[in-house]
Amino acid sequence: MADMKQMYAEQIVPKLMEARGYTNGLQVPRMVKIVVNMGFKAGTDRDVIKGLSAELAQITGQKPVTRNARKSVANFKLRAGMPIGTMVTLRGRRMYDFFERLIHAALPRIRDFRGLSPDGFDGRGNYSLGLVEQTIFPEIDPDEVKHVQGLNVTIVTTAKENDEARDLLRLLGMPFAAQKTA
Repeated sequence: MADMKQMYAEQIVPKLMEARGYTNGLQVPRMVKIVVNMGFKAGTDRDVIKGLSAELAQITGQKPVTRNARKSVANFKLRAGMPIGTMVTLRGRRMYDFFERLIHAALPRIRDFRGLSPDGFDGRGNYSLGLVEQTIFPEIDPDEVKHVQGLNVTIVTTAKENDEARDLLRLLGMPFAAQKTA
């Protein structure tokens, strides 16, 4: 398979320019970054957090940053400074590599997968999806996993509208489910 970035430049940009009537290649929307986030329950054991961070590093190829709570919330048994999540922001080569592995290796491994929801756009051209467990990625050995954890993936694009971003992601190979008509 051709390099994802090269495919974008050679195939997708001309298609979008023709379909949307752009006059300049720089008007065509592109992916800016992918943010992968894994949230924890308040009071999660430090060893579990360390293991999940290592798995996120394996999945993304980049060391994650641990996020701490800013405020204390008694109802959630949360104190300021407690670790509540870990995240990675991917750009450039790592972003395209992760995106390619996500759509070609990880998503097809989801049981009863019928496509991604086309409703995950935020109104400004960014798409978010949630994955139930980290074991769908081929880098993670399911037998070695001590704690199953979900993660969120947000794809940030330069598109101004959801339709532009949907066209871009569809051409990049994102498997969206068919729209339901009423």
